[in-house]
Formats: sequence, C-alpha cells, structure tokens
Amino acid sequence: QVRLAESGGDSVQAGGSLRLSCTVVNNAGNSACMGWFRQTPGKAREGVASIDMFGTTSYAPSVKGRFIISKDDAENTLSLQMNDVKPEDSAMYYCATDQTPLCSYSRPPYLTYWGQGTQVTVSS
Repeated sequence: QVRLAESGGDSVQAGGSLRLSCTVVNNAGNSACMGWFRQTPGKAREGVASIDMFGTTSYAPSVKGRFIISKDDAENTLSLQMNDVKPEDSAMYYCATDQTPLCSYSRPPYLTYWGQGTQVTVSS
C-alpha cells in the first residue's frame, strides 16, 4: 500500500520561508500526479500545487510566484518550497498522489493517497 509522510512544518513569521517534504513508500508507479493541499479547521481542503509525471507544475493563484513544487523520482520525494509566507498560509499541509493522468493544482484534495499532514503556522 502506498504511504506518504510529510515533514518540515513549523511556526514562521510572515515574509519568511519554509520547505515541506514528503516521502512516498511503496509507490509502484502510482505517482502520475503528485501535489499538496491544505486545510484549516472548519474549511474545505484547498489545492495548493501539483506536478505531473512530466514535471509540469500547477499552482493555486494564491500561492503562484511564492511557492515552488518539485519532486525527486529517484528518491520518491516531493517538496514544497514556501517563500514570502503569509498568515493566510497557516494550515495543515498534506501531500497526495495517485495514478490519475489528470493533474492540476485543484486535484490534490481528491487524490487517492495522502499522508498525516504537517502543520504550518505563520504569524504576522
């Protein structure tokens, strides 16, 4: 079974940077689409960024220009570099993946496999 584990969440001041990482275990070719979504209590999951099997990336308008998604297929890892963070970026962040060829920033909340999440808190 595919398992994902996020790390790197922390408390940071607005304007700072943070790098989230995700390790995928037992992948077996299930990573046609990989991405990040976030969720705050009482709100729906929000897609943040995605990267497909060809390396094509997609970002939510709210993070475009500030966040960078990347992956290392050899290491089975996914990363999210968060720059110029804002208080509204505070949330639990989850990485997700499955073998769907449809991949855009809005897809990660609906992907089959996702981890336990890592908390990001941005103070003003």
